[in-house]
Amino acid sequence: MACAFGTFSSPVGQLTMVASEQGLTALLWEDDAPNRVRWERGVEDSGLPLFTEASRQLSQYFDGHRTSFDLPLDFRGTDFQKAVWSALLQIPFGETRTYAQIAHAIGRPSACRAVGAANGRNPLSIIAPCHRVIGSGGALTGFAGGLDVKRQLLDHEREVALSKSLA
Repeated sequence: MACAFGTFSSPVGQLTMVASEQGLTALLWEDDAPNRVRWERGVEDSGLPLFTEASRQLSQYFDGHRTSFDLPLDFRGTDFQKAVWSALLQIPFGETRTYAQIAHAIGRPSACRAVGAANGRNPLSIIAPCHRVIGSGGALTGFAGGLDVKRQLLDHEREVALSKSLA
């Protein structure tokens, strides 16, 4: 199959899902910068089983019933970018990490700025949770979905994590 795409209506806006034969390659924001993530516009097929499952898991995430995703992913980027994006998958739900912590995690402690650049090109926002990466002083920094959405996602995760810890 060539790349296919479908859409998902979320509480943070319309998301475009893109898939290859190997898995999900992108989850793009409604107002995503056109050159942030390169993707081959294939056929629209919102009924693709992978999109059905991704939509189900995203709905569970936004409903507070899912804290991680179990989907086949097909990261497309440089080896460095893939290392950063893989490190994002290790950040626990409801927690944050700094760019420096991600740089250390991938064995490149002096590459904080490069980690920031790779984080900004993360093609699978929410699923590979780049919203969980913050500045060293705790400040919210750039996010393709916008800083308001980043805050919304972090607040959502903290509320869900808190309610689960009190249960």
